[in-house]
Amino acid sequence: MRITIVGAGFVGLTTGVCFADKGHKIYCVDMDKDKIAKISSGVPPFFEKGMESLLKKHIHKDLTATTDLKEAIKNSNVTFITVGTPFDGKQIDLSYVKAAAREIGSALKEVKDYHLVVVKSTVTPGTTDEVVLPILEEASGKTAGKDFGVGMNPEFLREGEAVDDFLNPDRIVIGGMDAKSREILEGLYQGFKSIDVMRVDNKTAEMIKYTSNSLLATMISFSNEIANLCSVIEGVDVVDVLGGVHLDKRLSPIMPTGERVHPSFITYLESGCGFGGSCFPKDVKALVNFGENRGVRMEILEKVIAVNNNQPFQMIALLTKHFPNIQGLKISVLGIAFKPGTDDIRESPSIPIINELSAKGAAIKVFDPIVQAESNETFKDLNNISQAETLEDALTDVDAVLLITRWKEFEKIPELLRCMKTHPLIIDGRRMLKKSEISKYMGIGLNQIYSSS
Repeated sequence: MRITIVGAGFVGLTTGVCFADKGHKIYCVDMDKDKIAKISSGVPPFFEKGMESLLKKHIHKDLTATTDLKEAIKNSNVTFITVGTPFDGKQIDLSYVKAAAREIGSALKEVKDYHLVVVKSTVTPGTTDEVVLPILEEASGKTAGKDFGVGMNPEFLREGEAVDDFLNPDRIVIGGMDAKSREILEGLYQGFKSIDVMRVDNKTAEMIKYTSNSLLATMISFSNEIANLCSVIEGVDVVDVLGGVHLDKRLSPIMPTGERVHPSFITYLESGCGFGGSCFPKDVKALVNFGENRGVRMEILEKVIAVNNNQPFQMIALLTKHFPNIQGLKISVLGIAFKPGTDDIRESPSIPIINELSAKGAAIKVFDPIVQAESNETFKDLNNISQAETLEDALTDVDAVLLITRWKEFEKIPELLRCMKTHPLIIDGRRMLKKSEISKYMGIGLNQIYSSS
């Protein structure tokens, strides 16, 4: 099948390279000429595991990057809208979606054959049918259902694992305005074997995406609220508490062989310093607003956001337990990306933590395997921040270390500390290190400093 992808960001480019890998002919369209030039040279405009190798494999063969939307649509059967839907504090901004729909509709004027337009951007229920479809009809002068179809195909891509998630999905949700739209959309996924396919209308497909992300965010904030309670109970460690909870066979089933299965979703029931990224914070807030506009208060989700907004500051609270005065304190922050495997720092817990440390007069050293703090616009106004070149450098000559991102490289910390004469206080915001291997250890959900000496 010949597919046009409108928007060459995280979702769009991932969709493009992965569909190309499944044998489709792809046109990746973006109005950003620099981005298109970069993609055309085989270099992704963002860091994502496995992306560069797939892009180099397919660019100028099965995948073309272009700014010419009309030409791309003229040569394709299906067009995906994968542009951003940023949150303005009250609701999602549909301006990019509307603009894309208008341009696609205009291009459809010159298309004689039936064409399917699919929304893959995350949009609130009703957007595809009530916003995108009318714009397409108005701009094209054609009739939906007769001249073209409209579908909704939500993505469930984790940053850092997006390529694998697309090529090995746990489900495929096929939304469509009618049976023909759903049939064509489902045909794109024929190369995906033994996958559960759910066929629904567009509104249901949109709601599935928001509900899925909101559930995962709720699990995280629940675990963090339990961690915060454990932190005021002497002798209780949230790792032990949640570890015992996870052994419930409804969460970790026991097979007939006696082997216990630990599903990956259990990771969302682990405590930490908060979730971030481009999806969870935005999607939960958008669903809260969507409910309010329809007279339904989403009280649980309001609390999910409240807990998450406060969670990064638990790291500061742990630090001040040992160092009441942060002024002049030498502190390393490990991790700027909101999660490992990506260079995305949107809504990252590191941002409020670094800003708070800076405001309190700490001397901050930052290390992230991918993100460079000194060259990042987010921290350009901070004059008390420096970039550590290596993890070992980040651990040297500091009073405390705040571990924010679960990068695998940070598993080396105990080994590196063993070679050092003096050890900083390690505050583990992801509970990824064994406290018994650290001489001075504090962590989310732990009441006091743990000393292995």
